[in-house]
Amino acid sequence: MTGALLDTDILSEYFRGNRKVVANAEKYLDKAGKFNISIITYYEILNGLLYKDAKKQLMRFAEFSEINNILLLTIESVGISAEIQAKLRKTGNEIGHTDTLIAGIALSNSLELVTNNVRHFKRIEGLKVLNWTK
Repeated sequence: MTGALLDTDILSEYFRGNRKVVANAEKYLDKAGKFNISIITYYEILNGLLYKDAKKQLMRFAEFSEINNILLLTIESVGISAEIQAKLRKTGNEIGHTDTLIAGIALSNSLELVTNNVRHFKRIEGLKVLNWTK
């Protein structure tokens, strides 16, 4: 698979209408046709919207999810994530389990990660990171 995986913070900015993010997203869609998000991002967005009881946003997110790719955890992605977490933990540079799971999904699918949390994800060897907010 080629393309990019959108992190939760970028997807949130996209839904909020952040002009830079939307402009970059439109350019990406012209080439790729669909967005890729991880099941972790799906969970985080869904959880936030349910917590806020944001019915209109929940409907919009459901429609978005139906037409885009939601990448699941696999044995390969979890293995990569566990290696990342162990390495970062040994060096005292942990970034959290959800972020390492997202990175593992990106790496196992040969995708760049689009995030505004570059500081965390730059710690992961071999992960190409883009920031659509800049």
